[in-house]
Amino acid sequence: MVRVTNGLQRHKRHKKFRKLAKGYRLGRRTVYKQIRLAVTRAGQNAYIGRKLKKRDFRQLWIERLSAATRARGGKYSQFVNGLYKNDIKLNRKVLSNIAVMFPEVFDVIYEKAMS
Repeated sequence: MVRVTNGLQRHKRHKKFRKLAKGYRLGRRTVYKQIRLAVTRAGQNAYIGRKLKKRDFRQLWIERLSAATRARGGKYSQFVNGLYKNDIKLNRKVLSNIAVMFPEVFDVIYEKAMS
């Protein structure tokens, strides 16, 4: 009788990669070696993309806050420094949303930070 050493584990691994390569085109969907390369590269790009997304959103929030403080005659760096000095613990995401959605509330926060 022929002895199978790793057939079942290999089949399971190939099946897992094939499932992840669903929707890929040509050999990247059918040839295991290309599937493995494409799926690992896609995973790397997804990891990088998740980090870039955080960077991009923080940059957006800072730009919004900078525009809001400039509209009120101040500077972003002075505004953030005033927040720290006056112990106002709101992060940039929340401040950005307040500046866009509730300008009157942002005016109050701005005055407290700049005083």
